[in-house]
Amino acid sequence: MYEEAATAEAFYERVRTALAGIRFELVVVDDGSSDGTAAILDRLAETDPRLRVLHLSRNFGHQTALTAGLEHARGDAVAMIDADLQDPPEVIRTMLERWYEGSDVVYGVRSHRAGETRFKLTTARWFYTVFAKITQVELHQNSGDFRLIDRRALDAILSMPERNRFLRGMTVWVGFNQTAVEYERDPRYAGETKFTLRKMARFSIDAMSSFTYVPLQLATLLGFFVSALAFISLPLVVAARFAGIYVPGVSSVLFVVLLLGGIQLITVGLIGEYVGRIYDEVKRRPLYFVRDGRNLSEPVVEDHTAEPERVVSR
Repeated sequence: MYEEAATAEAFYERVRTALAGIRFELVVVDDGSSDGTAAILDRLAETDPRLRVLHLSRNFGHQTALTAGLEHARGDAVAMIDADLQDPPEVIRTMLERWYEGSDVVYGVRSHRAGETRFKLTTARWFYTVFAKITQVELHQNSGDFRLIDRRALDAILSMPERNRFLRGMTVWVGFNQTAVEYERDPRYAGETKFTLRKMARFSIDAMSSFTYVPLQLATLLGFFVSALAFISLPLVVAARFAGIYVPGVSSVLFVVLLLGGIQLITVGLIGEYVGRIYDEVKRRPLYFVRDGRNLSEPVVEDHTAEPERVVSR
């Protein structure tokens, strides 16, 4: 949760109702909220030991906050979900059914996305198309971070220490038995999205760079292509000079200089993106810091009406 004071209590009630009769814990990560979200979560945690709250020391970002929740979850199966109630908690029951049938990862696929702009839908479609073409990860179109993960698969994901995280891609990359569940996505319960255009662009770049170095290969091919054009054009210029049809022009020189300069800056920028990520990794800083917490040491509460086979985390 980040700045979800208007949604926090409704989210808690929806999850509690959706998982009635199941032995579960609800791990909520407060990603540095300053709008009263923390106080609401603390109040709810005082009356329900199944609600475990992590207050991060500042806003570390969506993927890092999700990672914090996954690292503190103790269940045999863990479902991760955003608190804006666009992804219905009731779908977790369907995911659990697939898990009981033997699936290690059950990911949600949005058949309908209410309340989202045409721009958001179009750019999302472009992202999934490009991601599928340049990576070796088969990420399902219209899937998101809403998914249920078996403990074996989760341990594999948490063994991946990279800082620029793309969890939905990491979840697919680890393999195991994966199953899709379709659902209709609802509009936000309250407030506005915190996922700005800038954050969307940064998220897309992180996703691409985490699973492929094709952009670097394309930059190399572009360099070879421009060099080939230069070598091909050189004999034509010499021949035109001897034929007396060569007309010197400043505009053509400027065009070539700007073209080559632009290509060089693009390729240097691509290299810089990857070098920057290497720099982040070698610093080995922790992904996040927990400022405070509630019920973090509490055992999972027994529910005698629950299904006895396994313990579920959210």
